[in-house]
Amino acid sequence: MGGVGRVRVLVVEDEPKMAGLLRRGLEEEGYAVDIATDGAEGFGAAISRDYDAVVLDVMLPRLSGFEVCRRLRRDGVWVPVLMLTARDAVPDRIAGLDGGADDYLTKPFHLDELFARLRALTRRGPLARPTVLGAGDLRADPASRRCWRGETEIVLTAKEYALLEMFLRRPGAVLTREMLLEHCWDFAYESHSNVVEVHIRALREKIDRAFGVVSLETVRGAGYRLRAEGGRTDPRP
Repeated sequence: MGGVGRVRVLVVEDEPKMAGLLRRGLEEEGYAVDIATDGAEGFGAAISRDYDAVVLDVMLPRLSGFEVCRRLRRDGVWVPVLMLTARDAVPDRIAGLDGGADDYLTKPFHLDELFARLRALTRRGPLARPTVLGAGDLRADPASRRCWRGETEIVLTAKEYALLEMFLRRPGAVLTREMLLEHCWDFAYESHSNVVEVHIRALREKIDRAFGVVSLETVRGAGYRLRAEGGRTDPRP
């Protein structure tokens, strides 16, 4: 129906009603769907068969979704992973992305949004991700949550690191203030607060000004962007 052809998706979900809903919805969109009901079964399926995408619940028996994703990446399986979580919490998002997930959805969600995200992931296909993120000589290691400019390690707060990792995952892209708030603070945070600006200023001091570099730019009226090449020399003294 949806014209996506026979794209094969593995759904790892232990709640029968949700698994059934996802199967029916995806099959109506034209996907071929396999279901696994716990983390160990899902991991076994994902490493033994070629899938175009995996829809992976976080809270699973035997192996958590985080652990399934981490093991897939450890074993060199780079199938796109969309994680589902019932907990709208920043640490879960970060843990999922650190483990190698490509995207996430918070329950409850609309099936149309799930379909849109899957279309985006399957268009891109499996691409090996570096274990260390980088732009020029600016690097961050999601596993240890450490970062460096050249050979110099930079000590960041948890929020500063979360912001930097978000920029390093999307070098050259403009990220709006709302996107940064959504991913690095919870949704209850006061949206009119200047918390983003304060943390961006602190991050710039550490990753740019301390090295005489400009990499984290303000795009007037739009948001912020990390230069893909890692920055240019700051002409100011």
